[in-house]
Amino acid sequence: MQDRLLGWFDRHQRVLPWRARKGRRPDPYHVWLSEIMLQQTTVVTVGPYFEKFLKKWPSVQKLAAASQDEVLAAWAGLGYYARARNLHKCAQAVTNDYGGVFPDTEEGLLELPGIGPYTAAAIASIAFDVPATAVDGNVERVVSRFFSIEEPLPASKKTIREKAAQLAKGVSRPGDFTQAFMELGATVCTPRKPKCGLCPWKDDCAARRKGNAEELPRKLAKAAKPVRYGKVFWLSDGKGRFLIHKRAGQGLYGGMYQLPTTEWITDRKAAAKLPAPFQETIKPCPLGESVRHSLTHFDLVLEIWTAKAPRAGTVKGLEEACWIHSENIGDYGLPTLMRKAIGLCAGL
Repeated sequence: MQDRLLGWFDRHQRVLPWRARKGRRPDPYHVWLSEIMLQQTTVVTVGPYFEKFLKKWPSVQKLAAASQDEVLAAWAGLGYYARARNLHKCAQAVTNDYGGVFPDTEEGLLELPGIGPYTAAAIASIAFDVPATAVDGNVERVVSRFFSIEEPLPASKKTIREKAAQLAKGVSRPGDFTQAFMELGATVCTPRKPKCGLCPWKDDCAARRKGNAEELPRKLAKAAKPVRYGKVFWLSDGKGRFLIHKRAGQGLYGGMYQLPTTEWITDRKAAAKLPAPFQETIKPCPLGESVRHSLTHFDLVLEIWTAKAPRAGTVKGLEEACWIHSENIGDYGLPTLMRKAIGLCAGL
């Protein structure tokens, strides 16, 4: 079975920017960077970002020497911004504590910021050919179907990990097997309309025999996302510029530039009465439009308020504020939510 999967992978693997060419050892920096970017993000989306990062910072040492602001600006649009902050911290740790060389074991990799069990296993296996079982969503799907595991996720995760390790035990090419396992789920054993006829494991797949492959893995029904409300403020100077400032803290969007906002709360009526952080000096008015954005754990609705404002230095309550033009937003780490709001207001 292992040989069949590896043979299939040798013939059908995709060409990806971070994947080493046949006969070459993978670059641990490329493997690590791609694995962090690919967390909860598609290959199609990640490709251009990966190439942009490599062009700007061709080594982990170069990335470590960058400022967090530069990294967040380059990351803007990928989402899950804690990944970018941890990426920068990890680059600095590898550079300062490991001489610019990534640890070559799962245990060593787990000591680094932003690297959990899955990522450690993937890097150890792909970059260093260490026998390690990396179980992502693609592997979960393949294993669930191969063994016809009826227990729904997430309760079945432990069983899936054990079965995946069983399939990988004693494999001759651990790094290629890890990639092949993921590739099988990404391109053949897909969530909908799996291409079972092309699968190298089709003759041994329990779900194919039962005819219920597309029903697996089973998942518990998701609870409805809560909605939070607040206000976002478009402060312009009458000269085509608007005000942004750096968000404090390490939480959601922490350290990134944004339009000023109130806090975000679940009570819609109370949110309509929230004061601006600069309420004492500037009196904004409602625009009559809202920006909506879906985040991992909640949906967000921000009512847009506008005002003419004095220069940034006189706006109390805003840290590290600056005036910018719409064409310069690429120079700052502005998340998608803020880009949506700017798109609605830029013509004012």
